[in-house]
Amino acid sequence: MSSFYHKHYTILPNDYFNAGSASSDIKKTLKQLKVSKDIIKKVSVASYEAEINVVIHSFGGSVDLHIVNHTLYLQFTDSGPGIDDIELAMKPGYTTASEISRLNGFGAGMGLVNIKASADEMTLISDPNGTILKLKFFLHTEDANEII
Repeated sequence: MSSFYHKHYTILPNDYFNAGSASSDIKKTLKQLKVSKDIIKKVSVASYEAEINVVIHSFGGSVDLHIVNHTLYLQFTDSGPGIDDIELAMKPGYTTASEISRLNGFGAGMGLVNIKASADEMTLISDPNGTILKLKFFLHTEDANEII
């Protein structure tokens, strides 16, 4: 049996007031769809970290939530400036966050590390035009049977 669910969110740059609102809605949606608590926790950590990265490092972007069959997909897309060195950006504690971001409590350099640890699969593509972060979470059978 095939199931499909989709939601789209816009993420504004430097919008510290609303930072995390898309992730909160994703969490609420997953609860309504009766996804297991362990999956919700993993998705919530990864989506929050990725959303914050878009807010503090990009010119703005979006996130799309897709659930197809037994898999949940999140795709974060932004319009630049991109990540100069992905390997370096993946190191714990490395940050390029601005002073304003750090004063707002963000930019500790653990975002990508936490995302990778939470997702079942992660793909990160970046150039000066922007960044695409694709995350995949495998749902347990009981999750997938409840959705849609």
